[in-house]
Amino acid sequence: MTDEPILYSFRRCPYAMRARLAILTSGIHVQLREIVLRDKAPEFLETSPSGTVPCLKVGGKVIDESLHIMAWALAQNDPEAWMQMPTEGYELMSQCDGPFKHSLDRTKYGTRYPDDSTSQHRELASAFIRQLNDQLSPNLFGDKIKLADMAILPFVRQFAHIDQAWFYAQPWPKVIAWLDAFKASDAFNEIMPKYTKWHTGDTPVYFP
Repeated sequence: MTDEPILYSFRRCPYAMRARLAILTSGIHVQLREIVLRDKAPEFLETSPSGTVPCLKVGGKVIDESLHIMAWALAQNDPEAWMQMPTEGYELMSQCDGPFKHSLDRTKYGTRYPDDSTSQHRELASAFIRQLNDQLSPNLFGDKIKLADMAILPFVRQFAHIDQAWFYAQPWPKVIAWLDAFKASDAFNEIMPKYTKWHTGDTPVYFP
């Protein structure tokens, strides 16, 4: 057993990405256990109530929601003052995790939702992107990155990657600049190295 924080993660999952971003900026070190979603480790399933990543185990506590992991990490240390943002930031995060993600999934995984219109959901998701474009200056709340930026950007990236040629042809230049700056950032590069699948008994891998 270990008292070190353990983060069950999956590299490409946007929920896990934003958890890693908050842990990175906080300066906390965790054991990182890479989970393969189609072949989940039994110990992970015993730990996570929902069977989803990210999942943080710290002491006897399990934190099973990505925004709660972000809040936990930033409560320990918030050197970039991500948590100091207007309440509108939480409203944007709620829209991202609710209606936007709903339509993003039906755009990206259209075959899973045969009763839904992919084109209609792409337009619904695009309305949120246009709202972000109107908000950005150059980040959501001015010059400084805040919690909402880092909570939402991984999902904007996921939407953009459905059809990058289409996304980059749309009239939302501020969103494109915001996303490109994120993808070129040291923080993004530090959260995206590839890890091998974790197995019980493996030598610990630490992040960051």
